Amino acid sequence: MTFVKECIEDSLPIWEACLDTSFLRQLADGTLPEELFKGYIIDDSLYLMAYTKVFAMGILKAESMEEIRAYYSLLSFVSEAEDATRAYYLERYGLRDEDVQKLPLRPENQAYVDTMTEAVANAPGPAECFMACLPCMLSYEWIFAELVKRFPKAKDTVYGRFVNDYTGNFYDKLKGGWYDFAEKSCRNLTPARQKNCRAIFRKCSEHELKFWEMSARARACFS
Repeated sequence: MTFVKECIEDSLPIWEACLDTSFLRQLADGTLPEELFKGYIIDDSLYLMAYTKVFAMGILKAESMEEIRAYYSLLSFVSEAEDATRAYYLERYGLRDEDVQKLPLRPENQAYVDTMTEAVANAPGPAECFMACLPCMLSYEWIFAELVKRFPKAKDTVYGRFVNDYTGNFYDKLKGGWYDFAEKSCRNLTPARQKNCRAIFRKCSEHELKFWEMSARARACFS
């Protein structure tokens, strides 16, 4: 089993718990109150802004064009595919990106961002950065693939556009490139760095679960 696959297998019980959160169960069957999804879109927007800064930190430390292209691919998906969907829902809820960016991060969101930032700031190479960034991307792919298997009509709800972002061939192709680069970056690591990378991946997966749990609670601040 490859190193990244080992990390994924270790986190699968956490991802399964994500899928079992009330937020995703209700999103799947279309019963999720839109006020909760509105809060999620706000929190996700704030998270993605910090997420792109993590990529920027990685790019500053990059030692090859291959590494830069890997970060750019991640950034392109966030700023193009995901951003288009975010913009659709922001408009639906009468929100403007510039106003959302002024809002505070909820504690669970801030803790996640802090974990990623710390992992990259202290990283001696790209492996740690990718271990911090990939749980978000890979868990979404797994979660929404499983969600659609269990709830085929999830794409037919008001949240269908959101679900589609993570279940298409385009996302699957991009995910494969990120996976391959992460695998290459983790090859021949010292035992100490392997242990640290596993810990980073699992910790960020745990933050994903906390983010979904947070999203099931109404957001107090919308403006």
